[in-house]
Amino acid sequence: MKILLVEDDKLIGESIKEYLELRGSKVDYYSSSKKVLEEVYPSHYDIFLLDINMPDINGYELYEELKHYTSEVAVIFITAYSDIEHVEKAFNLGAADYIKKPFNLKELELRIKRLVFKNTNKIKITEDYEFDLNKLKLFYKNKEVELTQNEKFFLELLVKNIGQVVDFNTLKDYVWEGKSICDNTIRTQVKKLRNKLNENLIKNIRGSGYK
Repeated sequence: MKILLVEDDKLIGESIKEYLELRGSKVDYYSSSKKVLEEVYPSHYDIFLLDINMPDINGYELYEELKHYTSEVAVIFITAYSDIEHVEKAFNLGAADYIKKPFNLKELELRIKRLVFKNTNKIKITEDYEFDLNKLKLFYKNKEVELTQNEKFFLELLVKNIGQVVDFNTLKDYVWEGKSICDNTIRTQVKKLRNKLNENLIKNIRGSGYK
């Protein structure tokens, strides 16, 4: 998943970027709206995270400009404002969601994934393989591949972050729900899963994780 983050508070911005990238997303972080308009290709992103109260061009105005290039990318506005007028303005502009500071980073992650995947059913991985995110089922040439529960969760996480590296700690937390397991357990899981596949769908990124 590729995310455009615009936030003038560098402590908050860097925290969001670090958190989301540890979970497999690619985050382009800007602290200036003007720089975004000079450098960014909006259609390259899956979601926009825009702070409203920016010093040069506010988040509302920035989104209006970005919409000239793409209207398909969902936006979540980030703000310290709590009045209903700002909430109303955000949604009138087409916001998919709105989150108030201070917020929990896990909550932000959940909101992002809900937006990106809420209308998604089957994700095409290769010409022959696709994964159903709603039913957690893998299909090869439209025929279901039998998977264990852990294998389903493992593939779900990789598919939701397709093209991005998912680190070992994220895999442990998501698939094994934080249980104390060693990296060899993950390698064994991958080996068993690969034995069920006709293509090498899972890439090992040495020292980092899997994609």
